[in-house]
Amino acid sequence: MVMSSAEMLEVCQKHSLFSWSRGDQVAPIPVARAEGIYFYTPEGERWIDFNSQLMSVNIGHSHPKVIEAMQRQVAQLQFVYPGTVTEPRARLSALLNELVPGDISSFFYTLGGAEANENAVRAARLYSGRHKILARYRSYHGGTHLALSLTGDPRRWPAEPASPGVVHVMDPWPYEYSFGKDEDEITANHLRYLDEVIQYEGPHTIAAMIVETVTGTNGVLVPPRGWFVGLRALLDKYGILLICDEVMAGFGRTGKWLAYEHFGVVPDIVTMAKGLTSSYAPLGCMGVSRKIHDHFQSHVYWGGLTYNAHPVSLATAVAVLEVMRDEGIVEHAAAMGAVMRQEMDRLTARHPTIKQARNIGLFGMIDLQKDSKGTPIAPYNGASPAVAALAAAFKQRRLFTFTRWNNFTCNPPLIITEAQLRECFAIVDECLEVTHPYFEG
Repeated sequence: MVMSSAEMLEVCQKHSLFSWSRGDQVAPIPVARAEGIYFYTPEGERWIDFNSQLMSVNIGHSHPKVIEAMQRQVAQLQFVYPGTVTEPRARLSALLNELVPGDISSFFYTLGGAEANENAVRAARLYSGRHKILARYRSYHGGTHLALSLTGDPRRWPAEPASPGVVHVMDPWPYEYSFGKDEDEITANHLRYLDEVIQYEGPHTIAAMIVETVTGTNGVLVPPRGWFVGLRALLDKYGILLICDEVMAGFGRTGKWLAYEHFGVVPDIVTMAKGLTSSYAPLGCMGVSRKIHDHFQSHVYWGGLTYNAHPVSLATAVAVLEVMRDEGIVEHAAAMGAVMRQEMDRLTARHPTIKQARNIGLFGMIDLQKDSKGTPIAPYNGASPAVAALAAAFKQRRLFTFTRWNNFTCNPPLIITEAQLRECFAIVDECLEVTHPYFEG
């Protein structure tokens, strides 16, 4: 017998813990099934998934070709230890070698993005013989201890003291910044500052710098013009590796297979997860350049867990990437990004509480302000009644997305049609009306 929403809620709240939440404050959505851009409660109530769950169900829910591939793999081989080779491992490795740009040609398979980032740091340290890692304050790299230490946002604080050797630096974009200023000047100033930090820390002590190629939950921030090329040159000058965290931005989210394709650089190490399997099964991946691969042919790579290179997850990833390639999903995401830009511009003209709306492909965020000076409607790491009212309005209209501090996300599945995307923004348009009474002029 299928459990009702009430039964699911009662048992789960009594016998399970929820991530990043106080148990007495959670109000989880009961979910029984999902299809396309929608998911449903046990009673059949439909929600629009405007955030691809955790910015990860890129091909939409319940794609039949992926489900069939998962079923075939479960029937054939469920698990072997990661020291074996399997057909899914071989197929995925060959496919990633084909799809991932640059000389990233060797792959280490984990169970998620945080674990991929942990391994990226480990590989950088083992390869370089150095210890320190540069990371940005406006970042999130995962919920394990080292990944949280790399993270700059407040989710890091409860996990401190952090892992040793992590040095945080400012983002090129200041937190309360009015966009549209001279990007070349911003880039030059930030790279000068970063060079100074490197001098203070000692270049010979720094193994790598890890960056979200496009910053995710801390702003959906596209780096200013020329910044990535300048960063690559600066790090190369000191023999510091570049790690690009593509866990959220990768696999079509920005309208490219990998987001670093937009910026004319190739990292030494790239980390992937989320869209790699469209979250149909847990999988992360660390991709490394040929020079790092070659290093570990004659040196031990000291890493591995029981479920690394899990055959069911690997088979899922193969099916997802084939669907994305064969159905032109990456190209479709780029086209729908232009539609998202139109809708964001339309809403910005209508709603005084919108400070700025940003997107690259179908990776989007809208910042809210409380006055014409651009003061955020909620403080950093804070709340406001306006944002609470907006979240309640989204929930009432059954539009699933995330509100946080002074912003909300716009990250639908990449298969969304133009009509569906405009319908989502029509709902956002209506819901934003509840923020108007909080605008101070």
